[in-house]
Amino acid sequence: MIHKISGLLFLSLLLIACSQTHETTLDNGLRVIVREDHRSPVVVSQIWYKVGSQDEPAELTGISHVLEHMMFKGTAKLKPNEFSRIIAANGGRENAFTSHDYTAYFQQLEKSRLPIAFELEAERMQNLVLTEEEFNKEIKVVMEERRLRTEDSPEALAGEKFMVTAYEKHSYRNPIIGWMKDLESITVKDLRDWYRRFYTPANAVLVVAGDVKPQEVFALAKQHFGPVPAAPPVKSPEVAEPPQKSERRNRVSIPAEVPYLLLGYHAPVHASAGRDGIAEWEPYALSILGGVLDGGQASRFKHELVREKKIAAGIDVDYSATSRSPTLLMIEATPANGHTAEETEKAIRQQIERIRNELVTAAELKRVKAQVVASNVYSRDSVFYQAMQLGRLAANGLDWHMLDDYVEKLNAVTAEQVQTVARKYLIDSNLTVTILDPQPMSKGKPRAAPRRGGGGVH
Repeated sequence: MIHKISGLLFLSLLLIACSQTHETTLDNGLRVIVREDHRSPVVVSQIWYKVGSQDEPAELTGISHVLEHMMFKGTAKLKPNEFSRIIAANGGRENAFTSHDYTAYFQQLEKSRLPIAFELEAERMQNLVLTEEEFNKEIKVVMEERRLRTEDSPEALAGEKFMVTAYEKHSYRNPIIGWMKDLESITVKDLRDWYRRFYTPANAVLVVAGDVKPQEVFALAKQHFGPVPAAPPVKSPEVAEPPQKSERRNRVSIPAEVPYLLLGYHAPVHASAGRDGIAEWEPYALSILGGVLDGGQASRFKHELVREKKIAAGIDVDYSATSRSPTLLMIEATPANGHTAEETEKAIRQQIERIRNELVTAAELKRVKAQVVASNVYSRDSVFYQAMQLGRLAANGLDWHMLDDYVEKLNAVTAEQVQTVARKYLIDSNLTVTILDPQPMSKGKPRAAPRRGGGGVH
């Protein structure tokens, strides 16, 4: 069900939300962003470190995710797992996540418990204890996580093959959880060096959202995080992915229940706008394009290929314009019974050709804009996702103020601009295709959970 709200009201909601956002930077370089939301007496505290799998050298893939696990294994003042027990004892919940671009930790608590979260996070920002004993136990947990989520999942294995084919140089080609050979060779010394290098105030962003007063949060942050010693900001070397000049293809023949198909086109993001001939509006147009293809049941993929022609059992488009580095507009599909991956690929590419050759209709443009903007607005019903929006932008080097004119720039996208980015990026020479060719599965072997993106979660 789509709720119809005028573009003007959307813009008003966004402007109101952003006007309640405040920011300061502590003397040691820690950036603090506060979003007021007084609807309920809860608070979300998130600390974002500007380090993810794309910062890892080839021989240390997965180390950011391993360190995320080890951040719960004790400090000078806290015993292993005591951090989590304290948060739970105060009625809160906490977790962490690692991505290609960042590593983040969060707590959700009743508002009066915010000082507890700050005290704990400040403690492990500077006093983490990494012991050989805890490391030897936890690295086995991460290895088992890789076996379960990747090596026992045909879709995940196909996804890894796809990424190393789509990227030649950039470390987006490496899995967030790391390659098993690297997990087997990482040492506790490697972790200590990684922690000292990246877990510093100047390389972090503290985001707080909820029933709080900004000046009180700033004072609390200064109290707990202010004493953390300053360190120079970290500048990871940027590795530019060379332009792709021809279509790349591969097949993965492994035991699986059904075929699986991945297509991906290299695409710019907001961080790359203004460079190499990339216009500021292009990521917005690509977001609209993705919605035309896969934006609800009325989208072209769902309506024509899934429901009408029944060629695919499911098709999904994934494009994130807020990634730190240029990304991929990805399409993943599962053929319907009686249809092959090749048939599904042909049908998808016919739809791509159509969007390159024909202007999207005014009705499609209106529908997709309403859906994309509605999704953005309704995500703000959640205090947690308000913090997520701010944190992700800040951690990826983007200005959170871009939320102020998000609706205006999205609504300004024209059918001609959608066609322009389709003709510029959705071309065969910029395409990578991976097909999972299912082989008979061993009887009695449990089916792993389907692949659904993302990094490791503690």
